[in-house]
Amino acid sequence: MRLLPVGERALLVELDSGEQVESLHAELLRRRAAGSLTQVREIVPAARTVLLDGMEEPGRLAAELPCWDIPPRAADTGRVIEIPVRYDGPDLTEVAALWGVGVDEIAGIHSGAEFRVAFCGFAPGFGYLTGLGQQFAVPRRATPRTSVPAGSVGLAGPYTGVYPRSSPGGWQLIGTTDVILWDPARDPAALLSPGARVRFVPVAFVPEASTPDAFVPEASTPDAFVPEASTPDAGERG
Repeated sequence: MRLLPVGERALLVELDSGEQVESLHAELLRRRAAGSLTQVREIVPAARTVLLDGMEEPGRLAAELPCWDIPPRAADTGRVIEIPVRYDGPDLTEVAALWGVGVDEIAGIHSGAEFRVAFCGFAPGFGYLTGLGQQFAVPRRATPRTSVPAGSVGLAGPYTGVYPRSSPGGWQLIGTTDVILWDPARDPAALLSPGARVRFVPVAFVPEASTPDAFVPEASTPDAFVPEASTPDAGERG
């Protein structure tokens, strides 16, 4: 653990792994909920860091943190956010080759995993989801696309992500969803926040349906998506 001051009221905690970040993040939230960490206004996890902001005396917490007993993150038991996905992405063939499986196996592998939002960043509403085994990690595209449509489901390294809006991006695209990841009129605006549990549910596109964007679920999906508490972006690349 490495502690770095950020301005006058913030502290950046550098850690060795994403697992350590998740454990520290969970412990920080637990202590704040218990009322013993009320001086921290913002807790922002990233890939290998946790930013603590809004403190009157960040040096005091910096002295205490190395002495904490931080248990491994407990097994998830909260509500699961289900995201319906059409596995129709343009990079399915490339991902199948990297995984050493058939294209028709990708949906089953991806939807069979339970994901967790490790951190958020890149764009408002974009979550970096972990849950696939390391054997399914894939590199970013050698040449990023200048425009990735909103709702695109992609893979990069060990992460899965859903583009909340059209933007440039270099992730391997395996599907699309109609779920709104970021809605300023919603409270909170972000559907996903660090720590949230997520499952992707395969759906089949029906081209002859009267509505162009219609799809038929292959597994039960919720009628509404209730967002978790919002968390500021971590600023990672898409």
